[in-house]
Amino acid sequence: MGAFLSDLIIVIIVAGLVTAASLYIYKEKKKGRHCIGCPMAGKCPKHHACANAGTNCRDAQHKTVNLNK
Repeated sequence: MGAFLSDLIIVIIVAGLVTAASLYIYKEKKKGRHCIGCPMAGKCPKHHACANAGTNCRDAQHKTVNLNK
């Protein structure tokens, strides 16, 4: 009975941590943050280059590289 109780406590703790992390990610994405936990606080050139240049983000960030030269 003791092993079952300790396993149950561990499962509850892990489930709580996963739930808390999921809710944090959901809230941050709902606020419109692109890079959650970014040390540059969203001021990285990856996301601001698109807004400043007025271009399509996908085109500006994902340049195709031809590896078959």
